[in-house]
Amino acid sequence: MRRLSPLIEDLFERWLWKFRLIAIVPVVMSLLGSGATFVSGTSEIWHSIRLLLDASPEDSRTVAMLLGELVGGVDLYLIGIALMIFGYGVYELLISEIEAARGPDAGSNGLLDIRSLDALKEKLVKVIVVALIVSAFKSMLIFPIDNTTNLLVFSGSVLLLSLSAYLVAGGPNRRHPTDSP
Repeated sequence: MRRLSPLIEDLFERWLWKFRLIAIVPVVMSLLGSGATFVSGTSEIWHSIRLLLDASPEDSRTVAMLLGELVGGVDLYLIGIALMIFGYGVYELLISEIEAARGPDAGSNGLLDIRSLDALKEKLVKVIVVALIVSAFKSMLIFPIDNTTNLLVFSGSVLLLSLSAYLVAGGPNRRHPTDSP
């Protein structure tokens, strides 16, 4: 019985290690979703550009709505980037390092250089917050400012968006590009 136990343990551990490969499912699906959102964002931007050029609308409300569509396309791109970061991060954390990203000419991969679950979460949160800021900006383009209350709501929204952008950029702890490391 003592000889069988290490053998069973070894087999189980090998199976357990190979089971991590099931993570390829969310990797593939998030990359497919990323591609779909890029296509969708491009379609939305292309549609709004055509309408802007063809119709040359003079109504400021119509222009704001078309600009909102443009911003909506950018928002879809940001969602695609978040899905891509998630896919790359899960692959690197659970399956294998992406060797092509770490080749001699690749250098540091910046946004996609994910070494821990915390780094993945941090990068995803940053992209998601930026996507939310863009989405809020899109809504603000068509927000009616026809009374004092709406003006205060609009001003508060701008203030909150500015604060969010400041915090995503690093807040009071961020380093300026001219600072030495």
